[in-house]
Amino acid sequence: MSANSSRRKQQGRRRGVKPKPVDLWRPVPQLPDPEPIAPAADAAMLLRSLGDPPLHGQGQVAEHYLAAVVERAAGLATALAAGSGLLASAGDAGEK
Repeated sequence: MSANSSRRKQQGRRRGVKPKPVDLWRPVPQLPDPEPIAPAADAAMLLRSLGDPPLHGQGQVAEHYLAAVVERAAGLATALAAGSGLLASAGDAGEK
């Protein structure tokens, strides 16, 4: 295939049907108020339920570091929830 024929094919694709423009500034419905956020009792539980990471000879070390990252992320999420007034109180946990 020559350079000219491949160039013509690319130009043909560009001339195809143009996508319909989307109005990005259209009004959207009001979101409901967020529900209180309860911190996880054990943030790394889901990670541990998946088993050891598939890293030959490094599974325990990798699991430790992955758990540390998950615990840190959970701590930051809790801090953000508390800072925005969305942290559930002890009485809120049993309501659902």
